[in-house]
Amino acid sequence: MSAPDPTRPVANQDITSILVEDRAFAPPADFAVRAHLADPAAVRALRERATADPVDFWCEVGRQDLRWTKPFTVGLDWSDAPHARWFADGELNLADNCLDRHCQTWRRHKAALIWEGEPIGDGGPEIRTLTYGQLLEQVQKFAAVLQSLGVAAGDRVCLYLPLIPEAAVAMLACARIGAVHSVVFGGFSAEALRDRTNDAGAKVIVTADGGYRRGSLLRLKDVVDQALVQHGGAPSVEHVVVVRRAGNEIAWAPGRDHWWHERMAAAPAGLAPVPVPAEHPLFILYTSGTTGKPKGILHTTGGYAAHVTRTARWVFDLRDEDLFWCTADVGWVTGHSYVVYGPLSNGATVLMYEGAPAFPAKDRFWDIVQRHRVTVFYTAPTALRTFMAWGEAPIVAHDLSSLRLLGTVGEPINPAAWVWYHEVIGGGRCPIVDTWWQTETGGILIAPLPGVQTCVPGTATVPLPGIVADVVDNAGHPLPADVGGLLVVRHPWPGMARTVWGDRERYKQTYFSRVPGIYFTGDGARRDRHGNFWILGRVDDVLNVAGHRIGTMEVESALVSHPDVAEAAVVGRPDPVTGQAIVAFVTPRAGVVTGPPLGEALRGHVTKEIGGLARPAEIRFALGLPKTRSGKIMRRLLRELATQGTVTGDTTTLEDFGVLEKLRVTDEE
Repeated sequence: MSAPDPTRPVANQDITSILVEDRAFAPPADFAVRAHLADPAAVRALRERATADPVDFWCEVGRQDLRWTKPFTVGLDWSDAPHARWFADGELNLADNCLDRHCQTWRRHKAALIWEGEPIGDGGPEIRTLTYGQLLEQVQKFAAVLQSLGVAAGDRVCLYLPLIPEAAVAMLACARIGAVHSVVFGGFSAEALRDRTNDAGAKVIVTADGGYRRGSLLRLKDVVDQALVQHGGAPSVEHVVVVRRAGNEIAWAPGRDHWWHERMAAAPAGLAPVPVPAEHPLFILYTSGTTGKPKGILHTTGGYAAHVTRTARWVFDLRDEDLFWCTADVGWVTGHSYVVYGPLSNGATVLMYEGAPAFPAKDRFWDIVQRHRVTVFYTAPTALRTFMAWGEAPIVAHDLSSLRLLGTVGEPINPAAWVWYHEVIGGGRCPIVDTWWQTETGGILIAPLPGVQTCVPGTATVPLPGIVADVVDNAGHPLPADVGGLLVVRHPWPGMARTVWGDRERYKQTYFSRVPGIYFTGDGARRDRHGNFWILGRVDDVLNVAGHRIGTMEVESALVSHPDVAEAAVVGRPDPVTGQAIVAFVTPRAGVVTGPPLGEALRGHVTKEIGGLARPAEIRFALGLPKTRSGKIMRRLLRELATQGTVTGDTTTLEDFGVLEKLRVTDEE
């Protein structure tokens, strides 16, 4: 390990990394021999070529993986940095790449989407299957509906839907005519919907009468109606298209509101895809901002398409016989990239499930895997830790032998959860692809290539070919192995966000000012001596204890490695001696008795695993942790609880509001 450069400032900026993990899992031989990337020497050569000339590498990907109506001749235009342009003189249509080109082959009759609703009736759950040919027809017709409502290329369309096939149809229909979709998760408040609709200037909202979640009816059309009238409403909205999903009664505004099924019945089929420039806007997706105003992350067509198509095939080793299930909602970027665009561009079959994993019982996910014979399963570490808390009984009752590859997304996965996932869900035979990426990156940046890479639990391994990531100090200097710092990406990549909608300066300040000219991810990380990247959590969440900066992920991993713990989140509260004291919120496994003895045992366990520096000053046992609807723990709310005893900040993205009421202290009382 090289010595730090004494000329650069180091005080209070490097992150102390104290987690040690030595277990390693090589790809199973029978998996590796059939993988898309199976030859380690060939992969090394591929990486070397991509590192030497990332632009040439991505140009090759774009030409190989996509169908262009006008081939591009320019790779990267960085003249307006940090606003990239990729393949800018080319033209294509992403709906054409996801549907039409497959329908000109045998895949026309292959299943594109297999959807299952949450409610279970006397005959079982509702299941719908759309072949590529059927999905194309639906997309053609709804694209014509949008045009009949005055939507043209460049207009924005807001989608506020449950996870039903019509959500994918609407996204692809927008892409087909060059309209820009903005998906708002079907569960956000009227205020959140209104703010996002107004910021995007949406002309049309597509919604449903209702949807289902945890056995409850979500009255989505009612929320839309509220958003359109309260506090000035959304004056840009001219039409609302409503899918009849639940059959609940709704209010109706004649002339403004339109039934999906009636408009579709009257719409012509066969609408051709509209070619658009590669830099034509594809979608706006809002993500939380520290100022309170959500950021509308803008992605364009050609570069994004190249990125998600290639990463979906490589990371998930997609084959024609696979049934790929990404459990994310299309309201999140994971659903955009790896439920809709990435898999369908590859001609894959995608499973969509409308509801919650515990309805009507805690085995719903595993029942779905067994019945549909899912082969590739992609979910969040927070979901896995919830399954761990429930115990193995809901899992072992089902045949999961169809699974051949597992994946994680959303937060760093701690080693204990990784090993549990490998052994209990994967039966010890399935590689795990721990993926790191963001709304802003468009697609996966760091992940194993499952046919060739040995995985160490807790690390996303190394950047994919064509991604130039690094761990640096505040001045942008590379840090030596096992020293934590800022995770950055040094070179533009095709799937990167182009800007914040309507606020170019905010994009520059948020992502390119911390380390001038280099994309700062907001995460801390370290790189071990093998080159593997370990994500240490958001830099904003780093704990400052006695002059040491400690990543939340490492303390949480130590806690979850205890056999009585299913999930943990740690935050800091002010301390007059150490600067910050560590407060741990812990969810125990099923049947575990909580109280002071367990709290003291966990303190000792953390000390043993990673040292006294990380010993929690306080442990609170929680039946559940506050999470966003995409599965991320809302540590900001936990910090407020730890420091103020109450929550006063924004909770609009919270999945279960009851969790805050249930959080309780049992260690110190």
